[in-house]
Amino acid sequence: MRRPVIAFFPEASFGAALNCVGIAQELERLGAEPVFLCHPGFGGVFADYGFKEYRLSGDARPADASAAETWQTFIRVHLPHFDLSPADQLEAYVAPTWDAIVDSAIAVEAELQDVLARIRPDAVVLDNVILFPAIARAGCPWVRVISCAETELPDPLVPPYLSGLPPEDRDGIAAFRRAYARATDPAHRRYNRFRRAAGLPPLPRGEFLEPSPVLNLLLAPSAVRYPRAVPLPEDRFVFLEGCVRREVAMDIPTLPMNRGPLVYLSFGSLGAIDTGLIGRMIDTFAGIEARFVVNVGAFGEHYDRVPDNVYLGDWFPQPSVVAQSALFIHHGGNNSFCEALYHGVPSLIMPYCWDGHDNAQRAVATGTGRHMHRSDWRPDALSAAIADLLGDTSLRSRLAAASARMKADPGPTRAAKAILAAAGLGVTAGLEADAEASG
Repeated sequence: MRRPVIAFFPEASFGAALNCVGIAQELERLGAEPVFLCHPGFGGVFADYGFKEYRLSGDARPADASAAETWQTFIRVHLPHFDLSPADQLEAYVAPTWDAIVDSAIAVEAELQDVLARIRPDAVVLDNVILFPAIARAGCPWVRVISCAETELPDPLVPPYLSGLPPEDRDGIAAFRRAYARATDPAHRRYNRFRRAAGLPPLPRGEFLEPSPVLNLLLAPSAVRYPRAVPLPEDRFVFLEGCVRREVAMDIPTLPMNRGPLVYLSFGSLGAIDTGLIGRMIDTFAGIEARFVVNVGAFGEHYDRVPDNVYLGDWFPQPSVVAQSALFIHHGGNNSFCEALYHGVPSLIMPYCWDGHDNAQRAVATGTGRHMHRSDWRPDALSAAIADLLGDTSLRSRLAAASARMKADPGPTRAAKAILAAAGLGVTAGLEADAEASG
């Protein structure tokens, strides 16, 4: 019997990619065969976890390198815009980003159709912010994963996506919705023309991805979940408490100054480019009695003064490091925020853009972390924020309770079973196929 094939197509970000890895690991345990469709620059990411990859828009390393350089250039151009408010980022950053996303959807469509025709998956899992028509027309169920903030799925009681606004700011919400629609209109009109040409109906103003007709998985732990005016149908919408992948363990190295709690800093693939900001933070860490593990990506050569209580690296098995940490300083990406919650670790969120603003606001509103501006801070203020979070015992107690709930309901297991059911397979189908193949 053929093992069920589940094709994953995450967006070109490590948050979405690694969220999907956790689900794929569980699907494999249940007897399915997960495979990954890769954007340029992400080739090898999934193979490192043992999964088969299908690289889109060229398979050669020079193409991967070119994609990485293009992304770095895009981010460097927009670094000044990350200091702006969410509303001011709409014209400066959000609109150009949607243009780039629509470009990528159009560019990859023909190749994506060919790859899906070759794979013939039993289901396609899309963890992205835009629908690719080839997925809707692949001849199998497609599953939407919302691994960004829950705000991506609109509701009258949920603030607008990317706004960073609290639900009670009704005037601010109305103004943001109008500004968002204006800023994204050109990209949205272009995307709707593309959809019509591909035989799909247009989407309402401001929307680039509809819910799946069969299954939608929301990475939204109950500790930070919003109440909704319109309940989501439970047969098509499944909330996940977390999607933490299985990862190698890391032994934290002994530092020359090896006293105090462990603090982990990672601004993800986007923030690692911001070497000036990270350098300021490292200088501040030198005066704090704690140990700091800092993800600097591929930019380690930019740091010539490293304090004795700081360890730099280009990559870390993040779940393992977070589990050992007393504080996680990050950009508010939903994957990082949920990993912190899963391990009961406070978050100091310094958002750059996108769902970072939403998660920073939600961390403060739910008492699970603290929000600081990305770059507008003094060293004494950053030191005080770190000390406050490390010493807040009531916060740690709340997070321990949230962590226990999340670990009692593993997101990858819930997601994998729901995907198999949506594909009409059920858990036993995968296990029976695996047993027959082995014996």
